[in-house]
Amino acid sequence: MKKILIVGGGASGLAAGIWAAREGADVTILERNDKPGKKLCATGNGRCNFTNLHPAEDSYRGSHPDFVQKALSAFGPEEAVRFFDDLGVLCVSREGLMYPRSMQAGTISNALVDGFISSGGRMKTRERVHRVERTGKDGFLVYTDTWQYSAHCIILACGSAASAISGAGMDGYELAHSLGHHIVRPLPALTGLRCGGKGFASWAGVRTQADASLLIDGKIIKTVLGEVQLTDYGVSGIPVFDLSRYALRALEEGFRVELSLDFLPEIPGDEAEAFLNRRKALCPNKTVRELLSGWFPEKLARILSTRKDLLRALKDYRLDVAGGLSFEHAQACSGGVDTREVDPESMESELVPGLYLCGELLDIDGNCGGFNLQWAWASGRCAGIHAALDVNGTGGES
Repeated sequence: MKKILIVGGGASGLAAGIWAAREGADVTILERNDKPGKKLCATGNGRCNFTNLHPAEDSYRGSHPDFVQKALSAFGPEEAVRFFDDLGVLCVSREGLMYPRSMQAGTISNALVDGFISSGGRMKTRERVHRVERTGKDGFLVYTDTWQYSAHCIILACGSAASAISGAGMDGYELAHSLGHHIVRPLPALTGLRCGGKGFASWAGVRTQADASLLIDGKIIKTVLGEVQLTDYGVSGIPVFDLSRYALRALEEGFRVELSLDFLPEIPGDEAEAFLNRRKALCPNKTVRELLSGWFPEKLARILSTRKDLLRALKDYRLDVAGGLSFEHAQACSGGVDTREVDPESMESELVPGLYLCGELLDIDGNCGGFNLQWAWASGRCAGIHAALDVNGTGGES
C-alpha cells in the first residue's frame, strides 16, 4: 500500500492525518517531541480557543491573504465545531469564541490524537526530520536522526518558529526551501511591541481600554479597540497583538512605525475637549492628577497628568515602535512558504508533485481569537484529503 508521511504532529498535522486516514490512506506522523500537540496544549493560556464563529474580512493576513478562501469555505468554523463534536469534545461559546467545555487545551489535543489513532494512523515521536528527497516521479525519502522512511506523498505540517514550546523553530521552512520553495521571511506576530524612549517601568502592569492605532510613515493603517497592557518595554494586549504583524513587517521594510493610544475611546475626538472642560468645572478643587485618578489606574493617571497637552495625551498618546518581542514570546508568525507556489484548493505544492503544505508553515497568519487554529484545521483537512486522493486515485483503498 502506498504511504503518506506527515512531518509534524501539531494542530494542522493531526488534522491532516485524521482526514487522510479516514480516506483509507496509510498514514504516519513523524513528531520531533516526545508527544504530539505540545504547542496546541499551550494555546489560549491553556484553554484552547479553537475557532471563532464571527470571522471578519481581515481575520487573515499574508502576502496573498485571499489564499485562505477555498479551504475556509470548505471547512469553516461551524464545520470545525462539528468535527470536534464528532471526536467527543463538548464545545462551548464565549461570544463566538469556541472552547472545549473543560477549558483545557489538552482536551483538544487528546481528541485529535485519539481520532488519528482510531482512524488507523501511526504516530512516531522523537523523530526529527532533517532531510526530504524526491525519488523519481512517485515517491520521497524522509531522513530523521534515527531512520529513513519512504512515502508516496509528504505533508509538511511543521508549524512556525513562534512559541517557546520545544519543537518550534525553522525546520519546516528549511525543508520547504530545500525542495525549491521560496520563503517569505518569518517574523513574530501576535506579540508585544517594544517602544523607543524611557520611563516605561512607571506604567508597567497597567491594563486599560484603549483604541490602538498603527501609523506607518504618519498614516493610520489600522485601529483596534480593546484592553491594552502597558509594560516595562512598551505595550502589549490583544489590540497590540493584532497590530504587531503589520508593525514588524513595516519596520523590516524600513518605514517609520508609531502607535497612537486613545485612552478615552468612548468620547469622540470632537467632544473630548468639551468633556474635559466640563469635568474640570464640576470638580474645581481637584488637581488634574486627582481628576484623572477617577478615570484611569493610578499609574496611568500620574503619567498623563504630567503632559502639557493633556487632551492629546488622552486621545493621541504617541509611541515610536522600535521592534517586537522574540519568536519565543510570539503566538504566531507572519511569513512562511510563499502561497503563490501552493494550490489553494488542495494545499499541494505547485513545484513538487506529491508534496503538501499546511498550517503555520504557510505565509498566512490570523488575528487573535481562534483564527490561526481554524486555519490549521481547514488547511490540514485539504492537505490530508487531497494527499489521500493522490495516493489512492479515488480516495478509497488502493
